[in-house]
Amino acid sequence: MTELKMPKLSDTMLEGTLLKWHKKVGDKISAGDVIADVETDKATMEMEAFDDGMIKELVIPEGGVVKVGECIAILEGTGKASAAPQESKAAATAVASAAPTAPRAPLAPMVPRPRPSAASNSARIKASPLARKIAVERGVDLSNVQGSGPGGRILSADVPDKGSAPARTAPPAAPRIDVPCGENDKKIPLSGMRRTIAERLFASKTQIPHFYLTIEIDAAPLANLRKEINADAEASGSPKVTVNDFVLLAAARAAAAHPKINAAFAGDAVVEYGSVNLSVAIAVEDGLITPVVRDAHKLSLRQISSAVKDLATRARSKKIKPEEYQGGTLTISNLGAYGVDSFYAIINPPQAAILAVGAIVKKPVVNAQDQIVVGHRMSISLSGDHRVVDGAAGAEFLATIRKSLESPSTLLV
Repeated sequence: MTELKMPKLSDTMLEGTLLKWHKKVGDKISAGDVIADVETDKATMEMEAFDDGMIKELVIPEGGVVKVGECIAILEGTGKASAAPQESKAAATAVASAAPTAPRAPLAPMVPRPRPSAASNSARIKASPLARKIAVERGVDLSNVQGSGPGGRILSADVPDKGSAPARTAPPAAPRIDVPCGENDKKIPLSGMRRTIAERLFASKTQIPHFYLTIEIDAAPLANLRKEINADAEASGSPKVTVNDFVLLAAARAAAAHPKINAAFAGDAVVEYGSVNLSVAIAVEDGLITPVVRDAHKLSLRQISSAVKDLATRARSKKIKPEEYQGGTLTISNLGAYGVDSFYAIINPPQAAILAVGAIVKKPVVNAQDQIVVGHRMSISLSGDHRVVDGAAGAEFLATIRKSLESPSTLLV
């Protein structure tokens, strides 16, 4: 017999809601088969089988809420390990589904797994290939990491950022408010994603001392260059670039030049990241998701444009993998396409800063000859964590972005 356990599908996931079983008792399954839909704190995911076998018992009914690592089904057959996502084979892909209406199922006691000894040889530590790769990149000793996979196996989401504590705790929940609900009012239960957004942003605004800076950019050179690039792209059949592509590239290179911005508060230390991994805020049906463009400071304009288009398409069709929205170091939120001139965003913890980008608008400006002319202006605002970033550092970061965007041809080299 083999226990199929609730896997950890995101770095902050503590529990998941089993929305739907795709298999029933007696069904034979093979590795890679989709067996259930699970709602995490980030999205709704397809859970795939890790082994071959036959389902003997479905321990958790549809709608049940289960902690990570607890048994959800019993398998019998040839499988040698519990069914959990195999990271190297993209085990979790997001799918659209409705919010659960069934009551929470009682949770079975969880059997603690022993932590590997620090003196153990690294080859004996049970960890996925992706987790080992990430650990090397972050300089993390896997002997100090508690695994959430089958038999204590370490998954990618278990590997902490360098300099942060391995243990992760849930952010404090927002206080409950007694809101009257009349006969004609509609009360919509919170999805896992919306609940997580509420908790994380409540924690951010109440625990992080935000400060705000805004600059206005002369966007005329940017608009002109983009027009030229897209005219050539249309003629050659190549994808077009957006204003946001320029902003992302400028922000990534500026963050690399100003490491105090590309940082996080770690309690007794500040972690300055060696790579700029941009979290790009993308609106989806039930909220917001922030997939990550990794090493964005090393990419070209075309590469960033292609990466963002791909992530946005898959985010909206709910095909983003868990590892693709983890590990961001700086977030960019652009509401210019919605006609918003300017706004301030809430910091995405544990990051130390977030940029809010508005639309390019026409307005009267005074030129170098003291003449009032029609100008193209764009507002960019920085929300900073004052425990990590000072006002002067934030201002220098924004000045570097302005210099790049007002001379956009420099971003092409």
